[in-house]
Amino acid sequence: IGGGIVGGFLAHDLSKYEVDITLLERNADICDEISSANSAIIHAGYDPEDGTLKANLNCRGAKLYPNICASINADYQRCGAYIVACGEQEEQRLQTLKIRGEARGITMIPRTRAQLLEKEPHLSLSVSAGLSVPETAIITPWEVGLGLIQEAVLNHVTLKLSEAVIAIKKQEEGYIVQTTKAIYPADIVINAAGLGAAHIMEMVEEKPLFTITPKRGQYFVLSKHATDYVHHILYPVPGPTGKGVLCLPTCHGNILLGPNSEVLMEQNNATTADGLNEVKEKLKKTMQDIPYQEVIHSYSGLRPSGNHNDFFIEHSPNDLNFIHLGCIDSPGLASAPAISEYVLETLILPHHNLKYRTMYHHHKLPIRLKDLTENERQALIQQKSGYGHIICRCEQISEQEVIDHIHEPFPAKTIKEIKKRVRPGMGKCQGGFCEIEVATILARELGIPLHEVAYDKTTYFMESKGVRK
Repeated sequence: IGGGIVGGFLAHDLSKYEVDITLLERNADICDEISSANSAIIHAGYDPEDGTLKANLNCRGAKLYPNICASINADYQRCGAYIVACGEQEEQRLQTLKIRGEARGITMIPRTRAQLLEKEPHLSLSVSAGLSVPETAIITPWEVGLGLIQEAVLNHVTLKLSEAVIAIKKQEEGYIVQTTKAIYPADIVINAAGLGAAHIMEMVEEKPLFTITPKRGQYFVLSKHATDYVHHILYPVPGPTGKGVLCLPTCHGNILLGPNSEVLMEQNNATTADGLNEVKEKLKKTMQDIPYQEVIHSYSGLRPSGNHNDFFIEHSPNDLNFIHLGCIDSPGLASAPAISEYVLETLILPHHNLKYRTMYHHHKLPIRLKDLTENERQALIQQKSGYGHIICRCEQISEQEVIDHIHEPFPAKTIKEIKKRVRPGMGKCQGGFCEIEVATILARELGIPLHEVAYDKTTYFMESKGVRK
């Protein structure tokens, strides 16, 4: 239950065995909540407290990511990070982090202010010293999740979208899982529902095993005109509320600023003037000359903060065949492949004799022109002329790249799904020129009228433009 990055890894890893798997996701697309609105950082693993699952799984997950991303053709960039201190007290905290990180095998290199400024000249006047963490990396989370689930679907995983789980009943053997659309029998249920994990837990447990409090973080996105503003992930010294407000590059050349941290009583991922102003105010401590004139977008994401100060990954106390994954907040993204590995090796395989599939089909995400040399691009255009027709000027996306994703094993069928997978609409014009091009391609490839092209499974394209059918 749950098609975020953790559910994607679980579905992918389980698809290597001779078992029947159904992945239930309440949204219309995978990786549409926590996994689509975060900092996209693969933290090296120095921050979590010793002896926690967070510490163990973060370190392990960070080591697994490079090969995983290479295997599915997903972005992975080891850009490195600087933890920057302002004053003597924070510099002492750097020493604590250095000792902890080195004990976990992580490279932690002290840097003077002068050394930091050589690499990142826009640090504020308050920054006095720092630590370099070169193993820190960035990915595009929904791209990784998509690649994993594409391969899982190719290996007989059944993906059910727009199906919220509304009831679970224990049977003599197994469970009956009821969604808004259907009923599914299951021998084993894995609750990887992210923000909804406590709600799923309450359907089967007499007493709560954990609680989840949504924490909202808000971000600014700067255009590619600001690409050279920073080249590393820049953290303040972490405090009791988290890693603080960051400044960092993305895999696509944009810059992210954020997040703040707000405890909410209910789930609400709207951005607010107060929240975004807080991001600006807190960044003054570590950064200067921020090019806010290049802001092209803002967004917020929710994190499922738990009451254990750690991940909760355990069997139900009443049944080894019901597994809960709760409180998967930061560093959940960095830990995701190791979380899946841990669930398999610790909670499933010791109790079930699963056999590997004799025929397993590997799958890579479609070609991206941005990754190719000029000669490779020209050769592709000779094979398919659609690669030479650029429909998104900001991101330099071709018509054929859009078509490729419409015909994947798990196909993109809406404008938003194409935007997440291929990036038209994520540039400076935010879809002002290319959205109609994408809608037209979708209508043609899906064989439907233009007015039936959906923006996000809830809004039709023509309605989103204020035009009635």
